[in-house]
Amino acid sequence: MSVKFRLSVMMFLQYAIWGSWAPVLSAYLQNNLGFTGGQLGLIFSLLPLATIISPFLGGQLADRYFASEKVIAVLQLAGGGLLVLIASITDFQPMMWLMLLYCLVYAPTLALTNSIAFVNLKSSEKEFGAIRVWGTIGWIAAGWALAGWRWLVKSPEGIAMKGDTLILAGIFSIIMGLYSFSLPHTPPQKESAKPWAFLEALKMLKDKNFLIFAIISFVVATELQFYYVLTSPFLTQKVGVNQQSVSFVMTIAQVAEIFVMAFMLSWALKKFGMRMTLTLGILAWPIRYIIFVIGQPSWLVIASLALHGFCYVFFFTAAYIYVDNIAPKDIRHSAQSLIAVIILGFGNFVGSLFCGWIQDLFTRDGVVNWRGTFLVPTVLTLLCLVIFLAFFRESRNRSLETEAAGINQA
Repeated sequence: MSVKFRLSVMMFLQYAIWGSWAPVLSAYLQNNLGFTGGQLGLIFSLLPLATIISPFLGGQLADRYFASEKVIAVLQLAGGGLLVLIASITDFQPMMWLMLLYCLVYAPTLALTNSIAFVNLKSSEKEFGAIRVWGTIGWIAAGWALAGWRWLVKSPEGIAMKGDTLILAGIFSIIMGLYSFSLPHTPPQKESAKPWAFLEALKMLKDKNFLIFAIISFVVATELQFYYVLTSPFLTQKVGVNQQSVSFVMTIAQVAEIFVMAFMLSWALKKFGMRMTLTLGILAWPIRYIIFVIGQPSWLVIASLALHGFCYVFFFTAAYIYVDNIAPKDIRHSAQSLIAVIILGFGNFVGSLFCGWIQDLFTRDGVVNWRGTFLVPTVLTLLCLVIFLAFFRESRNRSLETEAAGINQA
């Protein structure tokens, strides 16, 4: 099997795991188990919290001690077992602690799968989109599989089996763990003179443009959680989508993501450059949330899910390519871990708690004011757009490593 094929399967499985539970778990927890908005936000904050804690360890292990594919394999096998166990839990507190443990083993693999792809590709700007798009296909496949299972069983409440969304994720995780042993061998950079790779990655924040990029990435990531955590309850409670088909409807976003990643990302980077591609990605966020604020007609709200393709690909996927382009080669795993900590860690952690708090703030007598709820991310993403355009400048034809060398010589 070719390297590109193996990396594509890796991405498919990696995001099929996440796509099995992330889009619809909130509807299950709120509609079937009675969790509050605050409890919902806390559950969804655990993966971001784990992304703050664990990826630097994963990056350090892969950069200095163990082959990346073996690190991924062990973590995914452990995660699969935990997911199957969590599926049987219905009480908030034990679910919270077990989900935290699961997230601690899954979080490092998000950065490691990106970095193992970058290391084994000749040109990240030209080739990464075609590899990463299979992650989106995996996300869609998981959503369709879950929707098909629920329609097949025809459970009255739309849930075919208690915790079915988590069981599916666990199955994908175990398959991913076994498959990872067949990934391209990616050994650590043991010859580096600097043993602590994650400390070197942190020094990248000394560059003004990278710091601005990191801050905007953090804020935009907080608003991403309004989509991931609140869209499925919004669609089922306000728009009229039934719970049996909500996982299928939400894959509209990923279908659009496939199109944008496969046909538009490399074109946009070549045509407009990194700065403008990131800007277009930020712009798509407030447009989608404005439609959520309006809330009608139903077909327009559902169609607006397609904007996720531009939101995610033009900003977050382009962000990973940007980091790979400017990071010194011997800390590429840890540089990807750094941006994962900023986006998937601090950004999503704060965003999960924030959106849960905002939902509770706009809830009266059990009824959510969805217009007020989604007005908050609309305003914040517009502010991000203005600040990014005003202060971020794209570095051309030189890496941070080169810039640092020039500073030292001066």
